[in-house]
Amino acid sequence: MRKSVSILALLFSVSVFSQKIDSAVQTGIQEFQLSESTTLIYQKPRISDIYRKIPKNLAGVGQNVVSKNIYGYSLLALGSTIALVAVDPAILKTGRRLGESVGFSEDHTYYNLGPFKIIPGDIGSFVYFMGNGTVFILIGTGLATYGLLADDYRAQSTSMQLVQSILLSGLISQPLKRLSGRESPFETANSVRDHSNWNPVPSFPAYQKNTSKYDAMPSGHLITGIAAWIVLSENYPEKKWIKPLGFSLMGLMSFEMVQSKVHWASDYPIAILLGYLIGKNVAKNAMIKKTNGTVAIQQKKYKLNISSTNFYGIQLMGINVDF
Repeated sequence: MRKSVSILALLFSVSVFSQKIDSAVQTGIQEFQLSESTTLIYQKPRISDIYRKIPKNLAGVGQNVVSKNIYGYSLLALGSTIALVAVDPAILKTGRRLGESVGFSEDHTYYNLGPFKIIPGDIGSFVYFMGNGTVFILIGTGLATYGLLADDYRAQSTSMQLVQSILLSGLISQPLKRLSGRESPFETANSVRDHSNWNPVPSFPAYQKNTSKYDAMPSGHLITGIAAWIVLSENYPEKKWIKPLGFSLMGLMSFEMVQSKVHWASDYPIAILLGYLIGKNVAKNAMIKKTNGTVAIQQKKYKLNISSTNFYGIQLMGINVDF
C-alpha cells in the first residue's frame, strides 16, 4: 500500500478523464461536445489562473451563502450544526464502537514516500487520507500530464481548478477554525469530558502551539474533499459515477474522522456547504457551458477594485469587493 496511493491517483486521472477533443473552434479555445444540446468551452489555461481567480471565487462563495437560492441551505447547515452539538458525545461513542467492529484504529499511521510522510499504514488511515489535498494534487498532476501531452484544455484547466479549490478551502476554513476555537474530540476525551471546549479567536501563538485545541470546526478535510469532487464532476458531467464515488468516499471519511476522534459530527454541515460552494464557483469561472446553442454566462454581480492608502506613513494596498 505504500506507493499505491500516488500511482493509483495518477493512473485514475490519466485513464479515466482522457477524452478526444471534439472540436477546436479557434486558436486558444476548445469545445467539448457532451451531447447534442450541451457543450463545454475552455480557453487555453494559464498557470496564473490558479491564483488570479481566487478573489473572484472568494467573493462568489460569500455572496452565495446569503443568496436567494442558497441561504435556505445555509440556514439548514447552521441549524443542523446546533442540533448536532447536543448529541455529539453520543454519536462519537457509537462511531468508535462501529469503527472497532470493522477494524478501524483510533490512531492514524503513515509511512514516508521520499521526504513526505503520506503513505497510509492501515485502512483507517487510507480513508482519512482521502480528504488530504495531496490526493487531489496527485489527480491534478495526472490530468495536467495528460492535458499537456494531448493538448486538452479541459484536463489542463481541471488540474488547475483542483489546486485552486485546495487553496480556497484553506483560505476559508482557517479563519473559521480560529474564529470558532473548537476543541478536537480526542482532546476532550483526554480531559475526561463529554463536550468540547470552545475558545473563540485564540491568540496566534496559542493556536500554533496547541492547534487541536482550537481547530475542529469546520472540517478542513471535508471542505477540501467536497470541493475537489465537485470540481471533477462539473468539468466531467458525462462521467456519471464521479459524484456517487466522491460522495461515498467523503461519507466514509466523515465516519472515520468521528470514530478516530478527529472531528465531531457537528463539524460537518457547514463544511459540506462550503465545499460545495467552493467547487461550484471554481468550476463556473473556469469554463463556459453552452446548452441548446445558448451560452450560459453568469452576470458579474460584484466588482473587485485594488485600492491603496497611507496609514501613519505606511503605504497599504488592498482589494475592495463591491456587491
